[in-house]
Amino acid sequence: MATTLSFTVTRSARELRPLSDIDDQDGLRFYRSGDGPPLLPTDAGAAAVDPAVIIRRGLADALVHYYPVAGRIREEEPGRKLVVDCTGDGVLFVEADDEVSLSDFGDVLCPPFPCYQELLCEPDGRCAAVVGRPLLFVQVTRLRCGGFVFGLQICHNIADAAGTVQLLRAIGKMSRGMPAPTVSPVWAWELLMARSPPVVTTHGHPEYDDTAAGGNHDMFADQPFVHRAFFFGPKEMSALRDLAGAGARVSRFDMLAAFLWQRRVAALEYADDDEVRVMFVVNARARMVSPAPLPAGFYGNAFAFAVAACAVARRGASARCRSGTWWARATANGYVQSVADLMAQRGRRPRFGRAARTYLVSDVTRAGFEGVDFGWGEGAYGGPAAATLATFHLTVKGAGGEELIVVPMCLPAAAMERLEFDLQTWLNH
Repeated sequence: MATTLSFTVTRSARELRPLSDIDDQDGLRFYRSGDGPPLLPTDAGAAAVDPAVIIRRGLADALVHYYPVAGRIREEEPGRKLVVDCTGDGVLFVEADDEVSLSDFGDVLCPPFPCYQELLCEPDGRCAAVVGRPLLFVQVTRLRCGGFVFGLQICHNIADAAGTVQLLRAIGKMSRGMPAPTVSPVWAWELLMARSPPVVTTHGHPEYDDTAAGGNHDMFADQPFVHRAFFFGPKEMSALRDLAGAGARVSRFDMLAAFLWQRRVAALEYADDDEVRVMFVVNARARMVSPAPLPAGFYGNAFAFAVAACAVARRGASARCRSGTWWARATANGYVQSVADLMAQRGRRPRFGRAARTYLVSDVTRAGFEGVDFGWGEGAYGGPAAATLATFHLTVKGAGGEELIVVPMCLPAAAMERLEFDLQTWLNH
């Protein structure tokens, strides 16, 4: 006997995860592109295992724990506040094959990689749109030699470099058959929310001052840009130490960043008395950023910017920093909380580092990208595919096995030619 069944179900509401006011910066509304580690199988048997199959399974298992990454970002009014709608719509995964071998990329693997966009499944032109799109794009490209490239693009609003490495390690461990990540992911975005009412401290936050250091963001818009990488081994770093002076207590990063900032200023031929800036990222994870430290497993954005500024003094074709003011307060207790309050107070969510005469540089020599293991051992390289908005300091192995600091840069072609000549002259002396 046929029956007609009619019923109504009650569905639970989807989970909404508000992003913190540190994540919710206009300057982070893009996808950071990483040419993940090109890897070689450790033995002949491993070569018969399809890395795309293994990694896809590990990625699916990791997303059970990192389920917000499988959601979509929504923008809410007022204030264009971003939230993650935990829809479970998933991430984009692509398998690909290439007839090149790992050796074709050269003796030293470093950005800019040739044809790197072929190794990423999402065109760079769409990287500025984050609302309603997958938060993670992954492409595994099998190489002729049996190795593979893991290409990653992740929405910067959801994770910084440390958080991305944490996610990659989870994917790697679960690709190797582990039942759960070693470090359990923690959301805890509320710890970096603005206070009510917002209370911006006296830090000033010059990193968000859009009027200083040249407000014309398009001053080089009509010029072709080129990518180059510059290498600094023990000999070059020793020479930099000599330049710094005997007994100078300065970190390797600060020393190299200051030197390249000055040479970059000269290459770009700014006018006399122009204000120029250098801005770099400070990791806030180990610092008091709120009433309590961030918990282990937090994978959102947890950083602030330190800024220095000076006036250009030209002498013929050269340039130097004549007088400077340093703003290193990014390490101060309460600084990150003050940044969150600034985001909420201004409403329009100011961008960082947009000024035309600002050099934005980040140290990822200890980020750990190259240490990710999907089952074939550590990567031959791990890190950014190219330099774009920021310049990075990376650690790579030279042809002889020595450790090198590589600094990829992207500059107008004429300025890059001047910079290359300047650095070559300096290195030869």
